[in-house]
Amino acid sequence: MPLILSCQGLTASFGVRPLFEDIALSISDGDRLGLIGPNGSGKSTLLQILAGVRHPDSGSVAMRKGARLGYVVQNVTFEPNLTVRDILNRAVPVDADHDAAIAVALGQAGFENGDAEASSLSGGWKRRLAIARELIVKPDILLLDEPTNHLDLDGILWMERLLKSASFASVVVSHDRYFLENVASDMAELAQLYPGGLFRVKGNYSEFLARKEEFIDAQARQQQSLANQVRREIEWLRRGPKARTTKSKARIDNAGRLIDELAEVSARQKTAATQIDFNASGRKTKNLLEARGLEKQLGGRILFRNLGLILRPGVRLGLVGANGSGKTTLLRILNEEVTPDTGEIERADNLRVVYFDQNRDQLDPQVSLRRALAPEADSVIYRDQTVHVVGWAKRFLFRAEQLETPVGRLSGGEQARVLIARLMLQQADLLLLDEPTNDLDIATLEVLEESLLDFPGALVLVTHDRYLLDRVSTTVLALDGEGAAGIFADYSQWEQSRSVRAKPKPAAKETPEPSSSMAKKRLSYLDSREWESMEEKILQAEKALDQAKASVQEASADASRLPQLYREMLAAQEEVDRLYARWAELEAKLG
Repeated sequence: MPLILSCQGLTASFGVRPLFEDIALSISDGDRLGLIGPNGSGKSTLLQILAGVRHPDSGSVAMRKGARLGYVVQNVTFEPNLTVRDILNRAVPVDADHDAAIAVALGQAGFENGDAEASSLSGGWKRRLAIARELIVKPDILLLDEPTNHLDLDGILWMERLLKSASFASVVVSHDRYFLENVASDMAELAQLYPGGLFRVKGNYSEFLARKEEFIDAQARQQQSLANQVRREIEWLRRGPKARTTKSKARIDNAGRLIDELAEVSARQKTAATQIDFNASGRKTKNLLEARGLEKQLGGRILFRNLGLILRPGVRLGLVGANGSGKTTLLRILNEEVTPDTGEIERADNLRVVYFDQNRDQLDPQVSLRRALAPEADSVIYRDQTVHVVGWAKRFLFRAEQLETPVGRLSGGEQARVLIARLMLQQADLLLLDEPTNDLDIATLEVLEESLLDFPGALVLVTHDRYLLDRVSTTVLALDGEGAAGIFADYSQWEQSRSVRAKPKPAAKETPEPSSSMAKKRLSYLDSREWESMEEKILQAEKALDQAKASVQEASADASRLPQLYREMLAAQEEVDRLYARWAELEAKLG
């Protein structure tokens, strides 16, 4: 495919610390490149260089003549008092039909109201608007930095469809493993582990993992072989004076080269991972928290009603739903920050709750990293042990020279690690985590997953990371933002339920009109009998569906029963859908 963009010898640093050196990369028509790498490896910096908003320390970027480039930054902001339409209008090329271009962009991004104020949009809709602004120029290549952050499931699925069907190429920095699996045609990891600093594979995320494993195995074999050769050469060099007289200069030079090569391979193999381990209190209480009949309205809209749940040690509840459906509100109710309109919550005595706030309001941007990690002194107490702040910082991949850096200057992933470090110092019976995965790299996500799986208390988790939700949660509670809530065995069952509900039904769902003699004459005898009994069948089927939903709700804390009850609920839903479809067929015969 024709080349759109290429770069050679790119080198960049952050202060005195090198991010990457001598990077080479090319993007051709049709490429959908997923770019991953550890936090701090320079992914965002590389995108800025490709977009032309930052100059590399050395190296060059070449763009195909006439090619158009779009770039969406990680943290999207808009000027106040500008509408969605204003933002798009400013981006329309001068030679385009403004009204038509804006209408197409609004439709692509799913906006129904172009007059909404852009700065007041939620994070997810700001992301959609930023992408729509770039699409309006019809780019040949689109650069996206963490585009799934702050998007709900519908937004992520929208973006997957957009990129998979797009005529333009794309480079996407993301740590969303399902997103990369579904979208990427190529994968690349930016890390010092690789010669040249970049490892690229043709294929999606699964293919990348397979090739990476092969590479690491080959590196380990090379390291072992070099180590054996170096050991033999060193033994040879250490022989007595008699042997020295026969040593050739070439062999001595070769020994030095082998030692340098082994040092280089060994240095690349060294990787560090964040050490996350939440501090459980170890209490044996059967019920940590029980909520009954919770209802909450916000802005005149009922988020949920008659909601009940039981949290016991070992229960890991995933909260899902569209942005604005009430997930964060429910977490804040459980954390006693917000009072429900009705209902009650019974908590175990002296319940210890640790809350991760997705907005990271607990962090003061002006405070140094040292004081953020150790507010009282230059050490912390973790599991009854004193840990110096330098060692505590190192556990979360911070260097000693970073300790005086203001928290506000840290990257999003670094800020998330600071907040996790603070929360780990608190003993917990119940973890309430609101989007803890934003900005975390894949290596840290994997450590977080293991920590949550090992946590013996209860957990309520809100995350857009479908992989983590699937792996960690024992139960999923879905909020629709219109008052209803449903319990599911896992994330996949909730997705299946959404697809069932999305099936087309008859335009009207009123109770069928009573039969008439005219109607009977247009139907066969058997069809007429079926038509007459359809109202009662539908009523009975809907009653059975309500009972099935109630059974699932009642079994929210019993993971062993949920799969069977959920299958029964789906079967009841399918029967209701079948009856309405059949009723529509009979109505059509009546003409």
